[in-house]
Amino acid sequence: MKYIAILGSTGSIGTQTLEVVRAQQDIKVTALSAGDNIDLLEQQIREFRPALAAVKTEEKAKELALRISDLNIPVLSGMDGLMAVACEKKAEVLVTAIVGMLGIRPTIAAIEAGKDIALANKETLVTAGHIIMPLAKKCGVRILPVDSEHSAIFQSLNGEKEHGNKIDKILLTASGGPFRGMSREELSQVRLEDALKHPNWVMGRKITIDSATLVNKGLEVMEAKWLFDVELDQIQVVVHPQSVIHSMVQYEDGAIIAQLGTPDMKLPIQYALYYPERRYLPGDRLDFWKLKEITFEKPDTDTFLGLPLAFQAARTGGSMPTVFNAANERAVSKFLHRKIRFLDIYDIISDAME
Repeated sequence: MKYIAILGSTGSIGTQTLEVVRAQQDIKVTALSAGDNIDLLEQQIREFRPALAAVKTEEKAKELALRISDLNIPVLSGMDGLMAVACEKKAEVLVTAIVGMLGIRPTIAAIEAGKDIALANKETLVTAGHIIMPLAKKCGVRILPVDSEHSAIFQSLNGEKEHGNKIDKILLTASGGPFRGMSREELSQVRLEDALKHPNWVMGRKITIDSATLVNKGLEVMEAKWLFDVELDQIQVVVHPQSVIHSMVQYEDGAIIAQLGTPDMKLPIQYALYYPERRYLPGDRLDFWKLKEITFEKPDTDTFLGLPLAFQAARTGGSMPTVFNAANERAVSKFLHRKIRFLDIYDIISDAME
């Protein structure tokens, strides 16, 4: 039996992690946290019977505790709740599926408690990679990537570093999002509903907007730098609209190893939870007889400023990646609440960085 805790169990990654748990039946969920969605969290608690749960506010915690009073499961709140979930004593792996910098402190606490990290919270490495990676090494724990792109790189590296084979560059693929090919003039007219229609992936609202601005790919560049110990100049973003190749690694002899599959987040989630074992995963498979084309493009960094701003933040270093990330979190929140327009996101990030 494998024991896991989940930060962000009601979000896209959290719910898909629980789908993997249901399918495999040899994983025990020991702790769950969520934001405000206590209706879904209550269902999850009743199904998986964790040792404890946590929510965002004390008010919601009291309401949920009253609802599940028959189960004798404590409900905590705030950062104390997240820290308790992260350090739940039986858990061997912490799945970090919450959005934003909120994940930093619980991730550090979990590493210090000896938990492996199934990392879906890219902002943790973007803003605190200089803390997280050395700490994981010191504590002897593994950082196992859950993002599809970083999982693909991780899989493409499997066994190569142990033999001393050197990375020439990482080819980080991007779908291009729902607005690929549009001009800035066209982007000035897009609506929230348009930005939330990702062509290939089903994701949470924040990451879907980040995909549309290419900020998400910029965050992934910074995450890859820390995860795989490479220089920024060794990371090349390639737009691949079909989302079949999830990312690639080019070695110094010119060979390129890629990981392919359908756009299904359960594959990287399951791979992280059972690494290095591969298990049967139900779902669609790539059919190369039906696959008509695999195409690639250079990203349009003149129109989609999320990527060049991210590279600028990463090259500047220091606190600038944190400024980039924090400004984006605030801007996306405003856009999701219809307080700003799509292109204003770039202005807010750029102004904050200046």
